[in-house]
Amino acid sequence: MSINKRSTMKQVAKAAGVSTQTVSRVINERPDVAPQTRDRIRKVIAEIGYQPSALARSLIQQRSYTLGVVTAGLKYNGPARTLNGITSQAEELGYAMLLKELPRFDTETIEPIFQNLLSHHVDGIVWAVPQVGDNRRWVTDTLIDLPVPVVFITMESRQNLPIIAYDNFLGGKMAVEHLLQEGYRRIGHISGPLDWWESRQRRAGWEAALTGWGIEPQKTDCTEGNWSSASGEAAFRQLLEQSPDLDAVFVGNDQMALSVVRAATLSGRKIPAQFGVVGFDGLPETAYYSPPLTTIVQDQHQLGSQAVVEIVRLIQNLHAGHPSEETAAVLLKPELIVRESSTRLHPGQVHSA
Repeated sequence: MSINKRSTMKQVAKAAGVSTQTVSRVINERPDVAPQTRDRIRKVIAEIGYQPSALARSLIQQRSYTLGVVTAGLKYNGPARTLNGITSQAEELGYAMLLKELPRFDTETIEPIFQNLLSHHVDGIVWAVPQVGDNRRWVTDTLIDLPVPVVFITMESRQNLPIIAYDNFLGGKMAVEHLLQEGYRRIGHISGPLDWWESRQRRAGWEAALTGWGIEPQKTDCTEGNWSSASGEAAFRQLLEQSPDLDAVFVGNDQMALSVVRAATLSGRKIPAQFGVVGFDGLPETAYYSPPLTTIVQDQHQLGSQAVVEIVRLIQNLHAGHPSEETAAVLLKPELIVRESSTRLHPGQVHSA
């Protein structure tokens, strides 16, 4: 049925045989309505196409149903996919978004950003800027006086700070342990830019996995890229100059790994028989590399979605009069997807994402 823009709450109440107060309770998701009555009202709302007023709901509940979202680096796959997850989950939960994109990761003019968001009466803020360099030094002091909750995405854990992140250390460790289990022993690493917290965590995972197998990590076995495919190729060539006897490499992201697969093949190394490659991120395109790339999957869409679920929980607690006294970082577990680029001993375990 087409939407009747002139339908009213009174019409819904009359058709459902209830009071307008009961209709209001259902619209505002109050628990004090019998299930049968709730279902009947929702059916009537759908039939006559009644559209509740978002403004009226905001005034009644003293909430704007708007989230402030601060992001940066949308030219990178990770931040862009995370924002997509934030957008989708916010819409699903009935929240609008006020988006602010920082010109740089290390922007120091933080207070005007918060003031602007608060002036628009946002109910909460999702800080979706990756931790790069020292761009978190302001966190503790600034948050003390904020009247709304804030959830951070992708940064190291801090006491009583709500953080949602993937366990990059575990992901790096999983990648290298897989290569070790496939019989590779001289495993290098191409990291992302090491001023990124995620890059340092992945490199630490590489080191921990080797150490756990009794292999001493060598400084010459590690080089650094900037996330781009071009930087991956340059870092790989440098790595081979430093350590020509490497038999595998764990690459800090899939984009760099793409060029590593190509450069390794051009150098005469047969993948995976002579050389193994594992990437990180789980880009859909990795299934179509030649050979298909083994990768550590972190679902950035899910990361953004989870951050919205958490900020809405904090908002609801605040308005219910019992804000959370303690919060903890939530570390999401990455997944290893094994494909042909690293299966020297166990080709039967290959599967696609």
